[in-house]
Amino acid sequence: MRAVMRSLLPFALALALAGCAHGSADPQESAPRAASCPAELPQDARCLQGRDSAGAFYLVAVPAQWNGTLVLHAHGGPTLGAPTLERTAEDLKRWAVVVKAGYAWAGSSFRQGGVAVRAAAEDTERLRRIFRLHVAQPRLTLLHGQSWGAAVAAVGASMYTDDGQGRRPYNAVLLSSGVLAGSQSYDFRLDLRVLYQALCANHPRPEEGSYPLWMGLPPGMKLEPGELRRRVDACLGLDRAAALRTPEQQRKLRTLTGVLNIPADSIPGHLSWATWHFQDIAQRMGGRSVFGNEGVRYRGSDDDAAINAAVARYRADPAAVADFAADVDPDGRIPVPVLTVHGIGDPTAFVEMDHGFRATMARAGTAGHLVQTFTEDRTHSYLSDVVYVTLLAELSRWARGGAMPTPAGIAEHCRGFEPAWGAGCRFRPDYQPQPLDTRVAPRG
Repeated sequence: MRAVMRSLLPFALALALAGCAHGSADPQESAPRAASCPAELPQDARCLQGRDSAGAFYLVAVPAQWNGTLVLHAHGGPTLGAPTLERTAEDLKRWAVVVKAGYAWAGSSFRQGGVAVRAAAEDTERLRRIFRLHVAQPRLTLLHGQSWGAAVAAVGASMYTDDGQGRRPYNAVLLSSGVLAGSQSYDFRLDLRVLYQALCANHPRPEEGSYPLWMGLPPGMKLEPGELRRRVDACLGLDRAAALRTPEQQRKLRTLTGVLNIPADSIPGHLSWATWHFQDIAQRMGGRSVFGNEGVRYRGSDDDAAINAAVARYRADPAAVADFAADVDPDGRIPVPVLTVHGIGDPTAFVEMDHGFRATMARAGTAGHLVQTFTEDRTHSYLSDVVYVTLLAELSRWARGGAMPTPAGIAEHCRGFEPAWGAGCRFRPDYQPQPLDTRVAPRG
């Protein structure tokens, strides 16, 4: 019993400090209520849930032996439609290793679906304040962005640099598998739409009428995901063994993968993004074109001249591009340590985006506190438990005033964590990504 009481003392003390420091809670933000923790978390963890004043759902998890550091999570996607608590529960399950390693975890659903980076950053910052007001005051707060959430974290870390009392809201930032090239991150999906339509002519079908492919779908037009998948299979044969594809399907598939430099099994996901998320973006931009391919030369097919003659061409609206960039482009003005990790073979968010992010921070004069790491992984959503445990430990030490880590040192320390957290250290300290325009056809 005494051992149990000792294990609860740090958390109880933190709760008491929170109450003493702030008195009554923010009247605009209700206190979270107790919730059942997912089975993936340690049995003695404590979970809370709530909905903030803007309408975003959130979950908080605190381990019984909390190390005093909060990991504030910005999720990927983004999801479309109304926010749900279930989405945040999925995030907590995926990142259960954070709580197992002794960190508190907090994640927001964001108050709205769709491609709205700055709004998601506001929701994440609101959750940070809720945690401090109603749960505890962490000694360190690490902002973690995954995938599209890495853009949210990168933008948020430069939006919020002072908590109004002369302190940094975030002590350090971790960006994993990040969509970090801002508005340029999505150009290749327009390339996919125009190439796919030139080859397959079924998205849209002739009887559905033509529309500019940069808008994803016209306003009000409905298309079920299952129907799009059936169209893709009819054209490319992705739902059957390679040996069962017709020569025509093989030719079209070879053209898409060769020109776009993406694996075949990633085509349906990217095409979905270029359908419903493009529709969301077009609606947010008032029906103006954010994406263009005027002057783009596509290479890598059996007949590049024929492909370039066949694809539809669009001109982006400069004002729309500027408005979109104002929301989604990181500016690099992040005043705290930033650590990134990216799988070299990531089929969803290309590793070359990290080259542009370093350039962004260099232009802002902040590249001196950016450390980028890369792994041999060919996945996007999750690398390995031991990778994240290592990165959180390195980032925490750095944020407390330790020496700036190096990719080689991180790789070495990772191996030391493997006995406790399992195999999965696949760091490549020598790797440097190429510019994005070596992977994606540059705009005119």
